[in-house]
Amino acid sequence: MKLLIINGPNLNLLGSREPDIYGKQNFTTYFIKLQEKLQEAELEYFQSNIEGEIIDKLHMAEGNFEGVVLNAAAYTHTSVGIGDAVKAIETPVVEVHISNTYSREEYRHRSFIAPNAKGVIIGFGLQSYELAIMSFLLKDQ
Repeated sequence: MKLLIINGPNLNLLGSREPDIYGKQNFTTYFIKLQEKLQEAELEYFQSNIEGEIIDKLHMAEGNFEGVVLNAAAYTHTSVGIGDAVKAIETPVVEVHISNTYSREEYRHRSFIAPNAKGVIIGFGLQSYELAIMSFLLKDQ
């Protein structure tokens, strides 16, 4: 199964940015471990701090991937455009967040992605990505 992981703004700083919230491991190291652990999934990774690039990548996923794991980070709460892009494609998208957004600032409680996502996984640290991938791998069981 071919899956695309998309990370939004500031997630390139994982491991150094607010480690008490996001942990001390960078995403590149985690991604390698994820690939080794879940070899039944063909994983591709993309990160951008630019909203339009994330939208373009979602459009490109259509017909090229069986699913998308999306952590749009702050854009989750601000980008109608990314929410519309998720709605516009048939490729299923699982929204993920490393932290429990409901235990943080109130503006983080709203998602423009969730209404059009297959599901939402929040608050399990980097393991949120693995749980999202497993939701695709176990869909037929």
